Amino acid sequence: MKIRLLLFALPMLMAAALVTVFALTTAVKADPWYDPRYALPLLGMILGNTMTGISLGLHTLTSGVVRERPAVEARLALGATRHQALLPVTRAALRSALMPIINSMAATGLVALPGMMTGQILAGAEPAQAVRYQLLIMFLIAGATGLGATSAVLAGVLRLTDRRDRLRLDRLAAPG
Repeated sequence: MKIRLLLFALPMLMAAALVTVFALTTAVKADPWYDPRYALPLLGMILGNTMTGISLGLHTLTSGVVRERPAVEARLALGATRHQALLPVTRAALRSALMPIINSMAATGLVALPGMMTGQILAGAEPAQAVRYQLLIMFLIAGATGLGATSAVLAGVLRLTDRRDRLRLDRLAAPG
């Protein structure tokens, strides 16, 4: 069940790029802001986590729509818009997309010492500075995952329905 690669890649790249540029220009203050020494590791961390959130969100959306098809079609038949009819499935998809980063943020520093923070401490950085950077990274990842997952799931809702608010599960199948 594939919606389309563009539905997955575009929100992921846009969210990761937006959050990375924001971090490089405000918090990191690299000179120049696009210095690969800072931009590539930051973008890599953000992209990897955003990809996980978006894929979980789209998987939950598509499987939820297939599972809840009778209820969604009943809501649509009673006059609900596509967003109203798919709201329970959309909420479950966003919850599923954000769960890994929320769990990771809950455990950071208490149970797990993330790699970036550990690497900085072993390289001789002040522990307080390493913790600040790790918190920054975690919040950036959460922001990018939230932005990417929300845009991908909402785009998925638009893709699974048409302009006349009809459910189009035939769009789940791969073309050809």
